[in-house]
Amino acid sequence: MTDPRRRRSTLSRRDFLARAGALGAAGVIGPGLLSACAQYSGGSVTDKAVSFDNWPAYIDEETVADFNDSSGYHIKYTEGFNDNNEYFAKVVPSLARKKLVQPDILAPTFWMTARMINLGLAQPLPWDQMPNAKKYLRKDLRDPVWDPTGKFSLPWQTGMTGIAYNKKATGGKLTSIHDMLDKRFRGKVSVLSEMRDTIGLLLMGEGKKPSEIKSFDEASGAFETLQKAKSDGQIRAFTGNDYLNGLSTGNYAVCVAWSGDILQIQADSPDVEFLIPEEGGMSWADTMIWMKGSNRRDAVAKWMDYVYEPEHAAQITDYVQYVPPVEGVQEIIRSNGEDMLKAAKTQDDKDAAQYEIDLADNPLLFPDAATTSKLQSFNTLTPDIEQEFSEAFSKIAGA
Repeated sequence: MTDPRRRRSTLSRRDFLARAGALGAAGVIGPGLLSACAQYSGGSVTDKAVSFDNWPAYIDEETVADFNDSSGYHIKYTEGFNDNNEYFAKVVPSLARKKLVQPDILAPTFWMTARMINLGLAQPLPWDQMPNAKKYLRKDLRDPVWDPTGKFSLPWQTGMTGIAYNKKATGGKLTSIHDMLDKRFRGKVSVLSEMRDTIGLLLMGEGKKPSEIKSFDEASGAFETLQKAKSDGQIRAFTGNDYLNGLSTGNYAVCVAWSGDILQIQADSPDVEFLIPEEGGMSWADTMIWMKGSNRRDAVAKWMDYVYEPEHAAQITDYVQYVPPVEGVQEIIRSNGEDMLKAAKTQDDKDAAQYEIDLADNPLLFPDAATTSKLQSFNTLTPDIEQEFSEAFSKIAGA
């Protein structure tokens, strides 16, 4: 297993995700292109090679090599997925020309996954060859809002969006989405430049369910709140995860934040806390989809099933430190830590073992049922409505 003391860089794939909200309109395509994409399909062959393009810093160093050494298959793993809409813009023209898209597996964020499924750009996963995925996929991720039939996507990693704050800067504990609008923190607040995270929380602050929003009018109050906070100087910045340094130093008192980011910095920044507000928080997932035109069915199934074997999933989780989509990972990480502690001969060994045990008990990595019940995913928007949301958000953010 990857050295548990090794932290991946916080300059992660979430940096790139933050740009997507400002580019939403770029993904709107017409019915002619949709028709062309839908007409392309591939057959099944026994090719033992498969390729997977993912976000940067989103897997440990051992998993790919272990798969290639032990499975009888070979995966070409790359990290070229820098932005949802940017990638979408590359994929769609190729499919429209009925050209095979490489790689075979892509890792879009859930809302882009929904768009690609609806446009016929993904093909049903080979579930009959994926017993681990069928058995260990978290129950709350089955038949999700972005893939209602559950046929086309398999979560890669998941996470939570909530509020992070510096206790020294706030003077105490926060509990609510409305706390970030407190005038005491004027000019010391940052929100995420990912529209669904920021607007989703503001909608929850109004008592609305982001998972049920279908029109811009239904969300207009959240946009008005955001605009006022920006105009009044309450919001200092719209950020990716570059809020982390300011949050650690106290230059930011309150931030809309991603759970995995906060988990990574808490050891060095004990004054930083993350909370799912009492009104609720946002849930997101990056997924694996099998692209239209790929005919490597057996190899796709082998890879996806491999990373859903709990021991393998635990190795990935130990490194990336986002909420695993695979059941049983928490128990494995805790057991590994306890075994390491029994065998420890030096203080460094004991520290590494305790790190594993603490990781297994961390609610940012393994949220309990009460926390999970407070989370929602943003509803799937039609291309026209998404463009309206994106343009309004970009205007406020100044993108």
